[in-house]
Amino acid sequence: MRAVIEKVKNCTLYSEGKKYSEIQNGLLVLFGVHETDTLEMVEHFAQKIVKLRIFRDENDKMNNDITKVNGQIMLVSNFTLYGRTKNTNRPDFTHSAKPEIAEKIYLKLRDELNKYVKTVTGVFRTHMDIELTAVGPGTFLLEEYSNPNYIT
Repeated sequence: MRAVIEKVKNCTLYSEGKKYSEIQNGLLVLFGVHETDTLEMVEHFAQKIVKLRIFRDENDKMNNDITKVNGQIMLVSNFTLYGRTKNTNRPDFTHSAKPEIAEKIYLKLRDELNKYVKTVTGVFRTHMDIELTAVGPGTFLLEEYSNPNYIT
């Protein structure tokens, strides 16, 4: 599992040209599923996202997690996170999970995150446009491997 996490002031997602979801003060989580990832990995991954201490405290230090700032999450499926470009200029997506597996894992992650904070999504397998106001520096990469020997 791989996530690119962006701290945002606000974020609006359009699917197929129509406004679908939005959040204020929180995280945009672009989420990719590897072909070897499993449903059993999701709970731990969700907790890692929620417990990331990347929001500023009263001393202006990144010390608070999303629950402490009453934040929200926008979770967006993104198979391109497993696009490999080694020895090529055209990404190879063969290590991305098949859509029917990825969607189950994606929906379980949504459900797990919703246990902690309001979580909205995009629409799986559609073209999406995302408008956001980023809060920076605030972009993080989070990875969890089902096979510890696999690194892209």
